[in-house]
Formats: sequence, C-alpha cells, structure tokens
Amino acid sequence: MISKDPQYYVRGVIEGDRRILAKTITLIESSLYAHQEMARTIIDQLLPYAAKAVRLGITGIPGVGKSTFIESLGMMLVKKQHRVAVLAVDPSSKRSGGSVLADKTRMEKLAVEERAFIRPSPSSGTLGGVARKTRETMIVCEAAGYDVMIVETVGVGQSETTVASMVDFFLVLMIAGAGDELQGIKKGILELADAVVVNKADGGNIQKAELARQQYENALHFSTPNSPNWTPPVMTCSALEMTGIDVVWQTVLNHRDKLINTGELEEKRQKQALDWMWALIEEGLKERFYKNAEVAKVLPKITRAVKNGETAATLAASNLLLLLENDLPV
Repeated sequence: MISKDPQYYVRGVIEGDRRILAKTITLIESSLYAHQEMARTIIDQLLPYAAKAVRLGITGIPGVGKSTFIESLGMMLVKKQHRVAVLAVDPSSKRSGGSVLADKTRMEKLAVEERAFIRPSPSSGTLGGVARKTRETMIVCEAAGYDVMIVETVGVGQSETTVASMVDFFLVLMIAGAGDELQGIKKGILELADAVVVNKADGGNIQKAELARQQYENALHFSTPNSPNWTPPVMTCSALEMTGIDVVWQTVLNHRDKLINTGELEEKRQKQALDWMWALIEEGLKERFYKNAEVAKVLPKITRAVKNGETAATLAASNLLLLLENDLPV
C-alpha cells in the first residue's frame, strides 16, 4: 500500500526503516504521474540528509568476478561498521529487475547483512530513465544512513560514462588471461577510471595477473587522467580469497581525502548536480514534445516531407518546435 503522505516516507527513510526505504524506492521507480510528483517532493526534502556517503562506481568485463568482488568489499565494509548500499545501472535488461536480482542470490552473505542493502535497477527503460532513478535512489539510501554507495554498471557502452558521472570514484575491474587484455578495455573507459584492479590474482594466476597489471599500467600512460590531482593506480586482488580488497578500499579513501583537500570533490559533485539538472530538462522537453497533441497530429506528414526531400530538416524542426510554445508555461 502506497501512502499519499510524503512525510510518511521522509520520516521513515531518515529513521532508517528498511521497509519504508524499499517503499520509497518503489515509489521513485513508478511511472505514474502522481507517484512521480510525490517522489520529487520526497527527494527534495531528503536532499539535506544526503551527499555524505562515499560513492563508488564499479564496472568490468563479463566473467571478471564483479559480484564476488562487490560482496567481498561489502562484507569487509560492514565488518568495519559501514552501512553499504549496492545499486545497479542496467539499461539493457528486459528481465524483471535486471541482473542484480541474480546478484542478490550470488551475494548470499551480503544480502542478509543488516547493514547492507542491495537494490536492482528498474527492469526496463532508456539509459537516461534508469540513471535518473538510480541517482534518486542514491539520495534516498544516503538519507537512510548508508555511508557507502556502490553503483554497479551491468549494461555496456554508455552505462560506464553514466555511472562515472554520478560517483566520486570509478573502478574498472579486469582479469588476466582473457585473450588480449588491452582489447578488452576501451580507451574511453580507461580515461574514466580512477583505478584499475586486476581480479582473480590467486592460485596459479598470480603471475598472469601481475603481467596484466603492468600492461594496464602502461596503457594508462597514454590516457589523460580524470583528475589533475590523481594518478589512477593499477592493482591486483583476489575477491575469492579476499586479498588486496583492503588496499583497494584504502585507495578509494586516499582519493577521497585528496579531492576533499583540494576542493575538487565539492566541485565534482556540483558539476554532477548541474549536469543531472540539464539532462532532466532535455529528457522532459523531449517527453513533452512527443506528448503534445499538435505535434502528434502533424508529425507523420512533416516526417514524410523531410524524407521525400520536400521540406528541409531545419525548417521542419523549427516548425515542430514552434508548436510547443503554447504548451510551455509563461
């Protein structure tokens, strides 16, 4: 049952009620206009209680052991008395909940921890829509007292850029022995990375992992660092044996300290907030355009005219946009 009182959700989230937290996220994910309107009010009131958590984004090629790594890191953090929320950005999945539902079964230990919260991404939708809901879910979880946010990218392509744009630290997880390692990682993703970690450095794979670490380190020399105050390190770890996980976490904290001391973290978050606002404006204008009755009436005719070379695309776009003027508030 969804309450119609925004204060019910605001109070419940601030008090750390997991049931109300889950209900609030369900409300955020709803596409109903009334729910979206109430969600905006709730997010606005929760905002002062958020923005204090460590925001960590994690990506990795298939088979890299991402779920095991996140669980190992999460278990280590809850033992250190942190409260950890794991969220996902998965624009590609049409299955209910995306792959993090499967992750919940793979992360059996972390899923039952009182100090951990694992939430799947919405089951479908555009990357922009999924990312918007993930950002809002981050605010809600932070307001509920979770001080470490782990945002996992499950999809491919643009999702890495999107996740990097909502976190403080972007971690690229890799493995050795998967063919040509440098082919498995795009230059663009390397430029987003605040650290590269070669996982599965255990058993007879330790030497291969070290060789891969050196290769990635060399590759990073040809990339422009994401921050003028930070040189991305390349490390090895074994999520299975829980070795090197503490070093990875300490690297995240060192990065955070450096960015706080130079003022870059505050600047980064301010930029992210503004970028998010403009993205929402663009998304809202596009939605309003397609829902406009006048546009819907003439769009097929104008589209055909442009396709057949009867009308210039510039004139057609201008005429269609003029139809929105009556729909915009003065």
